[in-house]
Amino acid sequence: MKSLISLRVPATSANLGSGFDTIGMAVSLYNIFKVTELLPSGEYKIEAHGEGARELSDPKANLVVNAYEAACKRWGVDKPHGFSMWCHNIIPLCRGLGSSSSAVVAGVLIAQHFTGAEADEAELLRTMTTIEGHPDNVAPCFLGGMVVSCWDGTDLRYVRLHALPPEVLCVAAVPDERVRTDEARKALPKQVPFEDAVFNLGHAALLTAAWATGKWDYLKWGMDDRLHQQYRSKLFSGADEIFKRVQELPECISVAISGSGPTIIALVNGPTQRVAETMCKTFTEAGVRSQFFVLDGAAGGAELAVDPSLETELGKVEAGE
Repeated sequence: MKSLISLRVPATSANLGSGFDTIGMAVSLYNIFKVTELLPSGEYKIEAHGEGARELSDPKANLVVNAYEAACKRWGVDKPHGFSMWCHNIIPLCRGLGSSSSAVVAGVLIAQHFTGAEADEAELLRTMTTIEGHPDNVAPCFLGGMVVSCWDGTDLRYVRLHALPPEVLCVAAVPDERVRTDEARKALPKQVPFEDAVFNLGHAALLTAAWATGKWDYLKWGMDDRLHQQYRSKLFSGADEIFKRVQELPECISVAISGSGPTIIALVNGPTQRVAETMCKTFTEAGVRSQFFVLDGAAGGAELAVDPSLETELGKVEAGE
């Protein structure tokens, strides 16, 4: 399929244990987006395949289109080009693996290339975070690896760390349930005990330091959490039992709810089969169907390729041809 712009955008696992709203990593599960034709301003055609194909075929409900228009507006482009887009969605929707972030990142990158906006890496990330609301998904999705970020609502500071080493794999157990981010937010308390806040500060600092220095055996401590997982685990079936069972397996480094859930990830150094079977068996016992993925930590982030004929197509649309 000929395309003007092609993007491959990775899934992410955010809120990484103790890193609530702060730490996330990219993983090797990808959505593919291809812009095949430029259209007049305000016109969009979407051909979606895979996860959520029916709902995402509606341009009004497609977050790539919404993010594209939001980025154009931010950069002062009032009537951006419309486009036809083909997409293959592999990342499950509303499962905590960053499907919305992949769409936001794709939409912003398409906007940059169609408008010629002079947006550096920091501005692209600010735009993505403004649209998404939090940086812990969009930052690793865009940059790859593991990213620690701090957002004050206007400005963003972030540090990208390396991806997981080849010997450490991520097993993601994905149940056939959905948890929307707004629902997961409502499950959190308005206040937390002081000792829980201190607990998470120490563990998030340890997680970051251990990741930076390759002390992977420290992640079992570093990813321990008291701010969000104990509340969100009540939103879907089997979570608490999975944590208990998988943490006892010697090959498992650590376990966490991915994003807002309901996906649960386990970092594994060694054979992955027993971890994956334990997670999915536990979901089955809770009456929920599930699937699992064995993933690498994605070293690279979003990848964009531009066809040389793009400038010709832009000229034709601007000339009204």
